[in-house]
Amino acid sequence: MVLDLVVINATGRNASAACLQRHLADGLWVCPVTFVEAGPAFGGDPRAAESFLHALPIMTTEPWTAADSDAAHRLWHHFEVRRRAAHISKRPVADVLIAAFADRFQGIITRNASDFRSILPALTVIES
Repeated sequence: MVLDLVVINATGRNASAACLQRHLADGLWVCPVTFVEAGPAFGGDPRAAESFLHALPIMTTEPWTAADSDAAHRLWHHFEVRRRAAHISKRPVADVLIAAFADRFQGIITRNASDFRSILPALTVIES
């Protein structure tokens, strides 16, 4: 969703902006992985990205924790077991990291809900 706001010609930009607006009162944090993914839109300048996100306001200060790494480790293992059994070719390590981070909070707001549900079925997923 955040990437929809900064990527040129993003599909769903208006829907993503409206969805994020509806959830601002809940408090929104960007996962450190998503923050990295947004880097090209800001010319690799993290201060510019922080300024943009804080103006929305979306927080960028929540650190990645050891618990996030542990959760991601388990999620990646379970995903790989399922991927090998079903011969799935996609290897969404970034999505696994984002899901592990989002699990500490109230869930995730995304346009690719099915990807996150396949990684962590119990995760609360809000779609635009």
